[in-house]
Amino acid sequence: MQSRNMLRAVYWHMSSFFQRSSSCVTLPEPFFPKNHRFYCEKAVDRDGKLSLHGVHIFQCPDRLGIVAKIAECIASHGANILNTDLFIDFDGQIGPVFHSRSEFAFDPLQWPRAAMEEDALNLAHIFNAQKSVIRVPGIDPNLKIAILASAQDHCLVDMMHRWQGGELPVQLTSVISNHQRGANTHVVRFLERHGIPYHYLPTSKTNNREEEILQIVSSTDFLVLARYMQILTPNFLERYGKDIINIHHGLLPSFRGANPYKQAFKSGVKLIGATSHFVSEELDGGPIIEQMVCFQVQSFLHGELLKQLHALSLSSSNYDEALNCS
Repeated sequence: MQSRNMLRAVYWHMSSFFQRSSSCVTLPEPFFPKNHRFYCEKAVDRDGKLSLHGVHIFQCPDRLGIVAKIAECIASHGANILNTDLFIDFDGQIGPVFHSRSEFAFDPLQWPRAAMEEDALNLAHIFNAQKSVIRVPGIDPNLKIAILASAQDHCLVDMMHRWQGGELPVQLTSVISNHQRGANTHVVRFLERHGIPYHYLPTSKTNNREEEILQIVSSTDFLVLARYMQILTPNFLERYGKDIINIHHGLLPSFRGANPYKQAFKSGVKLIGATSHFVSEELDGGPIIEQMVCFQVQSFLHGELLKQLHALSLSSSNYDEALNCS
């Protein structure tokens, strides 16, 4: 469930270069159907014309007529809007800020890629926009990412295999970890097979290895924390200057930090899940991208988990340790 949530977040970011805000982003459901290959594959419409998918991201001071103008721009080139998500951030320092994300299908003969850029800049000029970006996955160069992970492999392995299967159209430049993995482990063999470097950078209280990490990821477009159990400092965030996506195995903003399932159990809440969010200086406090509910806390901990503990013949003295690893 955590890795699926992470995947949804990465899909969102790859398609949009989404601008961070204080509002929560709502993804259409289902966001990616079974065997979905994102928007990399070309399609043919009923008339036999070539159809590609594009995504337009827009951010500007809120005012009348924005949606109408964006729709007019897209439709004027014979393109068809497939989905639109929009919201207004009323907490903006200079007043309400409008955000939109529009997916559309288009014929590249009617709307060449260069003309798209001109139209995006024209929209930005009309509305004094902070962001007006169009991406065409499958045509535009894949975004470069690096994955940071610690000892637990499940999120990292899931992402690697989905990348190998074509579900993540990114350029995976490296995997960085503070945990040593042997040459014969599944992760290292996979990375070597694909020519992806694995950087082992052990950390300590006096050396978080952020200088080395910054050098390694300097050319990336964004980072993904796949169960990376280290806190990135404000200095690192400022110097990197680009988006970092994290997965937290709890429903933020509640139960931040370590052992969120155990926190939820002690608080008596009924539901728990996972949250993908942008990393900020505040621990687990960055803007939320997506959330998924996993199970009811009480029934899981007192039902399925206890069955697992019994099956593994764990003693009651190890109960807290098992919860900590959930």
